[in-house]
Amino acid sequence: MSELANNFDNTFDDPTRRAPLITGQHNLTTITDTICGVVENKPPRIWYIAFAISFAIMSTLAGTIGYLIFAGTGVWGLNNPAAWGWAIVNFVFWVGIGHAGTLISAILFLFRQKWRTGINRSAEAMTIFAVICAGMFPGIHIGRVWYAFYLAPLPNQMDMWPQFRSPLLWDVFAVNTYFVVSLLFWYMGMVPDLATLRDRATSRVRQIAYGFFSLGWRGSNRHWHRYERAYLILAALATPLVLSVHSVVSFDFAVAQVPGWHTTIFPPYFVAGAIFSGFAMVLTLLIPCRHIFGLKDFITLRHIENMNKVILATGSMVGLAYATEFFIAWYSGNPIEQFAFQNRAFGHYWWAYAIMISCNVITPQIFWFKKARTNIWITFVASIFVNIGMWFERFVIIITSLTADYIPAAWDYYSPTWVDIMTFVGSFGLFMTCFLLFCRFLPMVAISEVKLTLAEQRHMEHIKQAYAEQAAEKGGEA
Repeated sequence: MSELANNFDNTFDDPTRRAPLITGQHNLTTITDTICGVVENKPPRIWYIAFAISFAIMSTLAGTIGYLIFAGTGVWGLNNPAAWGWAIVNFVFWVGIGHAGTLISAILFLFRQKWRTGINRSAEAMTIFAVICAGMFPGIHIGRVWYAFYLAPLPNQMDMWPQFRSPLLWDVFAVNTYFVVSLLFWYMGMVPDLATLRDRATSRVRQIAYGFFSLGWRGSNRHWHRYERAYLILAALATPLVLSVHSVVSFDFAVAQVPGWHTTIFPPYFVAGAIFSGFAMVLTLLIPCRHIFGLKDFITLRHIENMNKVILATGSMVGLAYATEFFIAWYSGNPIEQFAFQNRAFGHYWWAYAIMISCNVITPQIFWFKKARTNIWITFVASIFVNIGMWFERFVIIITSLTADYIPAAWDYYSPTWVDIMTFVGSFGLFMTCFLLFCRFLPMVAISEVKLTLAEQRHMEHIKQAYAEQAAEKGGEA
């Protein structure tokens, strides 16, 4: 495909003409060849470099977790008031990252937003891998990982552990349910594409592997009917999860009596922030991928601009939530609550709060301008800033509230150790290793959905052409 076609600007706003979601001179055959070619052909050299780096970083994660199990949580920077540190910060951060995938897939599917088709498969994969990274941290946070079964709803006949009153148990239900439903939704959408890879496979191993996971798909009318019904049902099940899972995670804080945590604004505030950071991570991943794997015709500027609009909207919601928190603290007349928020902005961790505001509130405002929304470099840098800001948001909420609570004599300063830092960096290695393997062995773009979008796009063009011809004939007769 020519460079001119790859850089076609489909972001125009013309009420008489619908912007195409697939650019270039594609037909059903070239769509299959292009998307399957990413899996079937030898990956570019940069993929091997990125995979080697990611795998090496993931190996450090295994080493730091092993050291943690051997030595205990004393190797972290935890102290007496700050019993929660980077482990829970990272847990909430990664859970938030996973929200955009299900929103793009489920909610936009139910609202028949066709622009989701170029990005939904990669976003769903991002969700699965982010939840894996998130689920790791509560398990290692308890220190004695062999007691991780305490998080499960065990029989409580001796009243030794009030699990159903514990937010940690709510997290177990929420995260596990979210992971299972998202995995089923992701896998269900891939079945027709896996059958395509099965039929195109040139090696016996690929035929067996893709044939096993395609579940005997033949593409019959009955198969398509069952597939569409199942996909719709899973989308309906996944939609409330998007709005509830991070709300449940926010209850870890909201049900506590710690100043700065005990507030009812956390559930909607956390959901908006999760969608905000999740869309930013989708952009961070897909902007390089569309260039490296030659998918610019399917992940177009229109997709990028629409995601930037969502980031602008949710970033503004997050900024409103920050202001509302300060208003609630002032309006409450509670001096302890007022001090908690003054301490966030002007205390020992003022620098973290400044980074949070700069990245989460100020940076997205650049997307009011279309030139910024459609500029690849600005978008890529802004998406990285957003994720930095969202991590610092979790840090500010947890650390500033714990290190300066009700009793000044118990206050202390929290600093991470090298184990905290390497564990967090290692989680990115795990995430990127999984995502790079996904890019290598599974279709990054939903082939069947893109073909349907192309068919509808061509159908609308034919209708418009027919109307134009009728108008011309009537004009000629007159």
